[in-house]
Amino acid sequence: MNKDPRSLIITPMITEKGTKIQEQAGGYLFKVRMDANKIEIKNAIQEIFNVHVKKVNTIVNKGKPKNLGRYQGRRSDWKKAIVYLAEGESISEFEVMQ
Repeated sequence: MNKDPRSLIITPMITEKGTKIQEQAGGYLFKVRMDANKIEIKNAIQEIFNVHVKKVNTIVNKGKPKNLGRYQGRRSDWKKAIVYLAEGESISEFEVMQ
């Protein structure tokens, strides 16, 4: 099944850990759909930002249990991807956000 690249990548993530990864290893953090795999994420990033992706790591974060008064619930699980680019390349949109 062919998915739209812009629907796979939900949002870029600007966090302290993400900034550290970007400075030290040239990696960028993105929040992605749960059903997206590494190959789809790589192709989507290459198409959207016109860069060459060297490696993709994915992490699934489990939702935390939350209470609201006497009601109990759970936050949704979500997935993030760390995308490493080829040497000398960068995503200019991240430079603007910082």
